[in-house]
Amino acid sequence: MSVRKEFKIPPTSHSERSLTRPRFLEHLECYLKRELEGLDIHDPKIQQLRLQVYQEVFGYLIDEFKTYKPIFSAIKKEYDITLASQREQIRDLLPLREKLVLVSEQCEKRVLDLMVQERDEIRALKQECQRLQCIIERMNEQQSALQIQVDHLKKDLAIQYELYREERDARKLLILKISTMHSSQDVEDDDKKEDMEAEDPVMVKMALQVCREDLTKAQVELNRLQAEYSDVVSRRDWESLNGFHEETLRKLETFQADFDLMKTEYDTLLEVHRQSVNSNQSLLQPGSNENHTATTPRPNWELCSDILGGNERHTELFERQSSQKKLEILLQEMNSQVPDQFFNGLGFSSDVPIYLRYEGTFKDLKLRKADVVRIIKDIWREKTAENENNDDCRDLKVFLHSYLVDQFKEKAGQWVYSLIEIIKNNLSDDLICLFNDILTGKVDESLYHGQTQLMSHLLKVVIQSDIKECGLLTVSEFSDALRKALPLKSDQAIQELLAAAHTELESNGERIAYQTLFTEMLFPIQDTDGKHKEFLSLVKQQATAERLQYVSELRIQLEGKGTVNAEDLRTVFITIDPSLDSASLDRNLSVAFQTKVWELQDLDVNTEVVLQRLSVADVKRAGPK
Repeated sequence: MSVRKEFKIPPTSHSERSLTRPRFLEHLECYLKRELEGLDIHDPKIQQLRLQVYQEVFGYLIDEFKTYKPIFSAIKKEYDITLASQREQIRDLLPLREKLVLVSEQCEKRVLDLMVQERDEIRALKQECQRLQCIIERMNEQQSALQIQVDHLKKDLAIQYELYREERDARKLLILKISTMHSSQDVEDDDKKEDMEAEDPVMVKMALQVCREDLTKAQVELNRLQAEYSDVVSRRDWESLNGFHEETLRKLETFQADFDLMKTEYDTLLEVHRQSVNSNQSLLQPGSNENHTATTPRPNWELCSDILGGNERHTELFERQSSQKKLEILLQEMNSQVPDQFFNGLGFSSDVPIYLRYEGTFKDLKLRKADVVRIIKDIWREKTAENENNDDCRDLKVFLHSYLVDQFKEKAGQWVYSLIEIIKNNLSDDLICLFNDILTGKVDESLYHGQTQLMSHLLKVVIQSDIKECGLLTVSEFSDALRKALPLKSDQAIQELLAAAHTELESNGERIAYQTLFTEMLFPIQDTDGKHKEFLSLVKQQATAERLQYVSELRIQLEGKGTVNAEDLRTVFITIDPSLDSASLDRNLSVAFQTKVWELQDLDVNTEVVLQRLSVADVKRAGPK
């Protein structure tokens, strides 16, 4: 009743209304505020705790108002039931949510796997599309060229038609003249002369008129051609100039690369020379003679007096000569005591190689292996220079013949038979054996150039890794240089190269003297018949194994085909090696079919023959599988 009265109180000021506020309400508000402030806002269950506080306050309110307690309790009960139902639904949906997230991740992973699987196929299809587009462009160019030829033929046909028409008119004039002559045969001579005098001006006038018309037409056609083609270059000249320009650009790039490599090698040699000078200066300093004498024993040359014919001749030959010179004199005297050996020329038969086509008897020059190695290196150096300057490279047999004739003139036969004899006796040497295989046609010449380029590239990368220019690299730096120069090699192959380097240097230290490994490349003029060959030999062996593996993959792709053409082989190369560029691909096809690139159409060759040619040529993988 008091509350009803309070609501019926007339409007009062704000201060008066604030004074009539119930104390129970103020206590509830203070309690609610205090409990909410006491909660931890970082607690993950903060919302449930807040709801619990409000439920307690609502419970106090229900307890206070006894009259409204049933309805308030019913309301509270419905809210609790609804909240419990909602919580139950949330608990049921939480596993579904986790399962949904898991299914979503699996679907994304499967989509990524499908994209990775289809990436290679899409790349191959793109390359095939590009190749087909190139073929279409070439066919369009051929069609344009054929259309131009058709136009020229039409013009030639029109000119021939004009000539035939003129010949027809002249023939008619001649027939008319002959008819006139036959009709006047039975007439008297005087009448005949008068008729001829009367008819001659008419015939001349007709002939003159025809000639003037033809001259006018020819003049008009000539003026038109001069106006249309005054600034036009023939397609043949344009293609020739364009090909010459592209060839010049390729040569320029090759020369630039060779120059950079030679400059790098020159800097390395200069550094090695400087180190050698410093070491020699340290040996020449005072106090170093004893060590030099101890480490370099001098031979007793007097023991050779019996071979040289007594002490007097020994003194005469060895007086004031260096040790090197004394050794050469001793070898010459020993060789002079060995009976001479002679070779018989094989003649000029067609089945005899061109470099052996000589007749007569030739004395053996008794060449040393070092002389043969020097000659072979000089041959390769001059032939490489010739190949760079000429598009059409000569065969090694022809080049060897011309080289020996230029160097030794009339003694070329004597030198070639002596050279071949030493080559046959030293096939265990890698350089000599490879030269003999190329000379006899067992392997392709590109194999030597490929090995040379591989070694030069490897040396260049190793030198670039030597930032301090001290000639030494740590094992880690040397391993990184090998991986950079040979990115397609496996970790096992790199470890084998490192082991070979340690074995060759007879050291397991933390630093590698890489210049010692590349002695035969840094000093090509010296005799490399030493023990420092394991590392470079292993590089060559690995390159050979990789080439044969590459050819084996080609064999698998071509299995079941008796013959193969250029397009099929091109497709197989692109399939197993998508990174292969067009220039390398054309070079491989030229080697496989033994012909020029533009002559590859309509060629079907036995598959085994093609694979055999590729297995003995410089064919290698361009990119990873």
